[in-house]
Amino acid sequence: MKGTIMKSIGIVAATLLSTALYAQKPSPQLLNPSNHTLVLIDNEGQMAFATHSIAIDQLRNNTAIVAGASKIFSVPTVVTTVAERSFSGPVFPEVSEFYPKETSNYIDRTSMNTWEDVNAHKAIVGKGKKRLVFAGLWTSVCIVGPTLSAISEGYEVFVITDACGDVSKEAHDMAIQRMIMAGAKPITSIQYLLELQRDWARSNTYKPVTDLVKKYGGAYGVGILYAHDMLKH
Repeated sequence: MKGTIMKSIGIVAATLLSTALYAQKPSPQLLNPSNHTLVLIDNEGQMAFATHSIAIDQLRNNTAIVAGASKIFSVPTVVTTVAERSFSGPVFPEVSEFYPKETSNYIDRTSMNTWEDVNAHKAIVGKGKKRLVFAGLWTSVCIVGPTLSAISEGYEVFVITDACGDVSKEAHDMAIQRMIMAGAKPITSIQYLLELQRDWARSNTYKPVTDLVKKYGGAYGVGILYAHDMLKH
């Protein structure tokens, strides 16, 4: 009888331990610094001029959060442009701040679909990640194209919706819906940053992350400034 009770206690303890360990295991669906490639597409002046689905200052801030996050966490990143010197112009300063042209090997294209450009495709797939994260301009053309193309080749694709923009809100929204229906997963810029950080006890990235948010995170950044100054937290 005693042996049976002890065995039962052991089973219960093992079950509880197993449950506790499982509760601490993050979902494999979450992004982390090593399980994806970030692709920043056509964050250029000419593309921004006609963007009306989001205010340009907000778009630039969100793009900075995404680019900064990828830099902080050493995410494999590809920066592409379209007709940079002949039409679209230089990338946003918020991109070159973290990925200077001189050292980042921007890939300039003529094709609207990044996936159809030989050099861009080679750079993206060459990172060896089956999970891709896209952001850029315009949503309905330069984001839809590579998203649908990558999905058709078996890649899992995330789209950072508030770091994309289009000529109208309808164009942006319909493009996002189309990509979601094809299997793409929507995410936002702050969500992307915090999903990579995940735990504030990760002290090596805590300060760079909070500094990034203070500079580009709008009201959230002001809140962090307040907490650090007033609450000494």
